[in-house]
Amino acid sequence: MSIKKTRIQIIGSGILQDDVLMVGESLLRKWKISEGHPVQLAFGSFHQQVTVISVPRYRGLRVGSVLARKMGLNSNCELRVSYSRGRRTLRVGPLISVLVSRDYPEQLDKPFGSITLFCRELIGECRRQGAYVYFFTPEHIGSQPGRVQGWVYDGGWKKTVMPAGDVVNNRLTSRKLENRTSVQHFMKEVKSQYGTAIFNEKFLDKNEVFDALKSNSSLRKYLPESHLLQTFAVFKKMCNQYPTVFLKPVRGSLGKGIMRITKQADGTFSVLSTTAGAPRKQTYATIEKLYKGMAGKMKTTRFQLQQGLTLIDHGKRPVDFRALVQKNASGAWTVTSIVARIAGGSHFVSNLARGGTLSTVKEALAKTTLPALTKSNGQTHLKKAALEIANGVEKAIPAHFAEFGIDLAIDNTGHIWMLEVNSKPSKNDNTPLNDQKTRPSVKKMIEYCCFSAGFK
Repeated sequence: MSIKKTRIQIIGSGILQDDVLMVGESLLRKWKISEGHPVQLAFGSFHQQVTVISVPRYRGLRVGSVLARKMGLNSNCELRVSYSRGRRTLRVGPLISVLVSRDYPEQLDKPFGSITLFCRELIGECRRQGAYVYFFTPEHIGSQPGRVQGWVYDGGWKKTVMPAGDVVNNRLTSRKLENRTSVQHFMKEVKSQYGTAIFNEKFLDKNEVFDALKSNSSLRKYLPESHLLQTFAVFKKMCNQYPTVFLKPVRGSLGKGIMRITKQADGTFSVLSTTAGAPRKQTYATIEKLYKGMAGKMKTTRFQLQQGLTLIDHGKRPVDFRALVQKNASGAWTVTSIVARIAGGSHFVSNLARGGTLSTVKEALAKTTLPALTKSNGQTHLKKAALEIANGVEKAIPAHFAEFGIDLAIDNTGHIWMLEVNSKPSKNDNTPLNDQKTRPSVKKMIEYCCFSAGFK
């Protein structure tokens, strides 16, 4: 697909007034703009009226250094440009703001820690697609929602004052940071004042997702029985009904705090809990003693009680699947990748943070006892389930999402189950198994940003 980009050239100080914009004559003819007429120049939340001057035999824009500084542009670049005759507005962009949890200013080679590589990939892909990206943290949000301190990359990392973007990609990994008054105020203000699109704008609680999807009859087949743990009666019913049940922190991640409860043949209950090392095992004589033993944890943590499943395994290690589902250049949900995750060693969860390993879906299914037909169609069925779930979550939960990490499982009969939906998928867990310099997920993310900002 050919992407039309326009060269934005910065002219030295004193040569061009900061309320004048030089535009190639062919572009003026295309947009039907008369030389000398004022237009609104827009770049994210930045708006300024400028007078247009024609440039013969040039197909681009030239801005003075003062105007470029106001826009947040530090050097020449190629961006997409569109003109609205009705509004007499010349839009340059899209300007993409990425909100990250923290930065490390003293480490200029790695200012965003483990996600610096991801940030560099975004920069490279933006240059290829004709977009402009910068990065900021909650600490960079000031009293003006239309201006923030941001990190840009131009031969090296540097901080500069930037307009709020046409699009904000919320990459915050902490609910505490996301719930800050300053962050919530910023997101509300840029949406209402500048029409900024904010995606992945909130975390999802496990209970919220299951409750939202239960009412969709076409999705119930993917849902194991699941309840917010509130009463002993429900806890007792689930533990007696199923050989194994799982307790998962409603707001947990990376496999932290998960407990597997198994009813033994002698009537006792065995509990395996995830820890930094090997899982911790405890045994309780009765269901009442087990519930009482959990009382302390329940005071500080809300748990989701979920039906245990007999999953396919890889050498007696449970296998599940992470589907990365993203919106594309047309705003439609698509599956970018699906990988198999195999639990590590003695662990019963497959998260990479708990020692899990990645495999292709084909390789993982080939080593199971599933029927041959199920193995050959496994990827197709997983993809179908992931797309249906993504559409279902979007319809049921009122927020703007553009990517999900959807955890799926297959039981020994070949039935597909949904384990979890994550609105802030890790850029490690869902990395496809290849050596491409730019991940397909990054390419698709920028394509959707361009679509969402109106630069198709």
